[in-house]
Amino acid sequence: MSKRNGTDFLAADVHARLRAKILTFEIKPGTRLVEDEISASMNVGRTPVREALLRLQGEGLVSREKGWVVESTDPSNMDAIFESRIAIEGYATRLAAARVTDADITELAALVDEMARFEQMNRAQLNQLNRTFHRRIIEMAGNPFFLDMHEKTLFYYWNMRLPVIFTKDQTQEANDQHTVILSALADHRADAAEEAAREHVRTTYRIVKDALEGF
Repeated sequence: MSKRNGTDFLAADVHARLRAKILTFEIKPGTRLVEDEISASMNVGRTPVREALLRLQGEGLVSREKGWVVESTDPSNMDAIFESRIAIEGYATRLAAARVTDADITELAALVDEMARFEQMNRAQLNQLNRTFHRRIIEMAGNPFFLDMHEKTLFYYWNMRLPVIFTKDQTQEANDQHTVILSALADHRADAAEEAAREHVRTTYRIVKDALEGF
């Protein structure tokens, strides 16, 4: 392996590890990223670290102004974020309808059943179940590019730290929509699955928008 190829490999590894930490909020928005500290913690030189940070900058996950910083999402981008979610999740759910297996449906049904007991859990637990449900549908679409885009739109959404608390009725409505999505997937009804997914995101969009307008 040439020195250049070795550096590329290390940069790709550092990029993947940092990206995962940022997207899962292990590294929180506003955190300063110091090249020397990253080099030491990952046991690599500064060159692959710098290249990895440049890639993350190109993806909009970090910025560079007097040092590297994990980006925070501007609430003014909310419309664009939800438009992206509607497009990605809608079409991915359409593809999933043609590709899901009986085992996939069983797995999703278990998640829907668990979310139905939302009054017995805290919001963080419910959010995790919800994210797993939607992520699994994206994975079932069989397109890794959709999964990558889905993760980024969710990052920008959660990164906004929106002052929104879903009511019991709103949470129940979301769960009812999960059931509709699941039914369409189980019957391999692509049109219905896509529209159900789009309506589900639109519903969240309306709730968030109403909350922000009154904030």
